Amino acid sequence: MKKIHLEFIEKLIYNNLTIKSMQNTYFYILNFFMLRYILLFSFSFLLSCSSDNKNLEKPKLVVAIVVDQMRYDFLENLSHRFSENGFNRLINEGYNCKNNFFNYVPTVTGPGHSSVSTGSTPMTHGIVGNNWYDREKSKSIYCTDDSNYDHIGGDDYSGNKSPNNLLVETFADINKYYNPDAKTISVGIKDRGSILMGGKNADAAYWYYGKERAQWITSTYYMQKLPSWVENFNMEDNLEKYLEEWVPLYEISTYDNFEIDNNNFEKLFKGKDDSAFPYDTKSLMKHNDCFDMIKETPYGNEMTTDFAMEAVINEKLGKRGVTDVLTISYSSTDYIGHSFGVTSVETQDTYIRLDKEIEKLLLFLDNELGENQYTLFLTGDHGVLEIPALLSSNGFDAMSISEKDMKRDVLKQLETVLKTNVKSIISDVDNNQIYLNDEVIGKLGLSKNEVITEIIKVLESFDFISNAYSSDYILNSRDLNGYEKLIQNGFHEKRSGDVALILKPNVIFYDGKGTTHGSGYNYDTHVPLIFFGSGIRNGETERITEIPDIAPTISKILGQKMKNSTGESLDFIFD
Repeated sequence: MKKIHLEFIEKLIYNNLTIKSMQNTYFYILNFFMLRYILLFSFSFLLSCSSDNKNLEKPKLVVAIVVDQMRYDFLENLSHRFSENGFNRLINEGYNCKNNFFNYVPTVTGPGHSSVSTGSTPMTHGIVGNNWYDREKSKSIYCTDDSNYDHIGGDDYSGNKSPNNLLVETFADINKYYNPDAKTISVGIKDRGSILMGGKNADAAYWYYGKERAQWITSTYYMQKLPSWVENFNMEDNLEKYLEEWVPLYEISTYDNFEIDNNNFEKLFKGKDDSAFPYDTKSLMKHNDCFDMIKETPYGNEMTTDFAMEAVINEKLGKRGVTDVLTISYSSTDYIGHSFGVTSVETQDTYIRLDKEIEKLLLFLDNELGENQYTLFLTGDHGVLEIPALLSSNGFDAMSISEKDMKRDVLKQLETVLKTNVKSIISDVDNNQIYLNDEVIGKLGLSKNEVITEIIKVLESFDFISNAYSSDYILNSRDLNGYEKLIQNGFHEKRSGDVALILKPNVIFYDGKGTTHGSGYNYDTHVPLIFFGSGIRNGETERITEIPDIAPTISKILGQKMKNSTGESLDFIFD
């Protein structure tokens, strides 16, 4: 290849010389040989650099950690409770991107994991929500549901899953393209957290199924039978230990806001009259889907760590002469956060315990593979709003709204304006978007644009809604910025709705006690991003980074390139 390139360039130079005046023949001949020497030197230098890049030692293993519902401020607010060997070790020895944000809405689990793994937004990867309305099937679908595959473990529906709704490749897929012998193993309590991180070519994706029997399961998309090590892990005696009583790790009086531990804003476990510590999980489990309760306690994260470590050992990850990928999604944080809120004792205790799981994982990887032999990153899939009822009780303008009630009120006002029965004109409301029924609109003899215009007017008349936009505006506008740009980045022509709305700050669509996420405000978009290990220098930055930057950065470390990524490699983190 070196010779071909050189001859090609020499030919260009020669052709250029021949059209020159031949009065200075010797001058041009001299220039020719000088240029040839320069080119030879330059190519030798470049090839040397290229060779050096190719010979850079790649990590034995890439470990991708996504903490479900982890806001960035959790790192700062709880740092004094963390050990030096967990989160603080990642920060002190790794590279901390302090202003890392999601650049789209909705900020929920499915799109979050997909954007981390693919380096793109829902506009590209197609996972526009945990659920969305499928116009062709005339029903709401779940992001990983796939009836073409059967369950391996669990019940008849828990394993009918695949990554086929994901439209682009993940960084792990790219790694297997370059290195066919590489393995990708994905682990997460939620199927979407596991499946959408691993991608289409993962060797295995495992998720947790509780109810009558605790077990880690998968689908026939990946295999026909669980490996023996998974079956051994699923032994009842082994998994029962994760149902121990949940008490504060430290004296409860040392936790912030301990005095409001038992309040009227938190969601209650069934079978318990209040939300105060302790939680006798073994007595409560019969009221809370039995072994499903594990995922709603910090021990769900402990179980996830233990299962991930077993995967490393039994799959020999990082020990086979190629760079393998392990993805870990910690989701107990999300279940607990929804129920108890941002500042609750339960959430604090969960993150203090998760810090110990990170410490355990790092020590394990150090011993198993060697320090600085693996590359790890940690981020979140979205943030969360503090419980609106709690905010409201403290003087903030905050509230929870029922999607069902909003839909009812929209239809009621539309009927008055359009002077016709519009009961079935809305097919679905999801991801802060309204899906219209084109067939019904046609039968009523209405113009779809007229209907959309009137819906926007109605929505913007509600005091809890800031703005509303048509899909045409979102899809066809250029140079959008602010919240409008977030909607556009999260919008897919075939999977998103006909009208998108923006709730005012501190307002959520949520029924009952507790809280949720999904907005483009900082409490939902600002999440951690820490790189650690092989190839990563120590430091921090306050420059803005975005979730789609993660995957191309990892690919760059591996000497690979992601074609469909919309993010950019964060080269300043490299050692």
